[in-house]
Amino acid sequence: MQLFYIPEIGGNEIILDETESKHAIRVLRLKIGDRVHVVDGNGGFYTAKITEPHPKKCKLSILESHKEFGKRQFKLHIAIAPTKNNDRFEWFLEKATEIGIDEITPLMCEHSERKNIKPDRLEKILVSAMKQSLKAFLPKLNPLVPFNDFIHKNEVSQNFIAHCYEGGKPHLKNEIIKEENVIILIGPEGDFSMEEVEEAKINGFREISLGTSRLRTETAGVVACHIVNLVNE
Repeated sequence: MQLFYIPEIGGNEIILDETESKHAIRVLRLKIGDRVHVVDGNGGFYTAKITEPHPKKCKLSILESHKEFGKRQFKLHIAIAPTKNNDRFEWFLEKATEIGIDEITPLMCEHSERKNIKPDRLEKILVSAMKQSLKAFLPKLNPLVPFNDFIHKNEVSQNFIAHCYEGGKPHLKNEIIKEENVIILIGPEGDFSMEEVEEAKINGFREISLGTSRLRTETAGVVACHIVNLVNE
C-alpha cells in the first residue's frame, strides 16, 4: 500500500506537495488512474486516484474517505528526556509511533545532557513512521519543556513516573486502567533526581517499574509505550 501524507485536505481533490509528488511520479512511477492512499494526520484516511501526474504538484481525485481511521479509546502521552545521542531519541520517536502514541513532550531535567532538539527533523521522522505503520493519526510533538513546568500542568488521572531508585514500585502493566488516558514520565540517562521524583509524587504522579532490567532512556520509552498498548488491546 502506497501511503502519502497531506496535513490539510478539503473538497474532492488532493494536491500532493513537491516531496510527495516527486516520490509518487519519479520514484514510484505512478500514472493517471493509479490508486493511492492518503492520510491527513488527524484520522482522515483517503483512497484516491491520480488525475494529473505532475512531479511537483500531483493531483488526485478522492474516491473514498474515512474519518477517525484507527482511532483508539485512550490517549498515550509520554514525556521523556531527549538522549545525549540524538539518534537514540529519534529511534524512540520512530518506534513509539509505529506501536501507537498520541503525544510526546521532550523534558529538560536536572540530569539532562541534551538541552535542545531539532523539531523539524523530528517531525519528519514522525511522519515517516506514521506512513510506514499505516496510521492516520500523527503524534503531537511538543516543544522542549522544563520538568517542573510539565508536572504542574497535567489533567489526566493516570499519571506515572518511571525511575530506577530502590523501592517496592508496582509494574506499569498492573496499574493501567483500560481505555483511560495515560501520561508517563521517562528520565534522562542519569535518571530523574530524587527531588524530581518527590515533586512528581506531590503533583499526582505514581511511581512505577518497567521490569527488573535497567533500561536506556529510549528503551524505557518504547517499553512503556508497548505495555500501555498491550494492556489496551
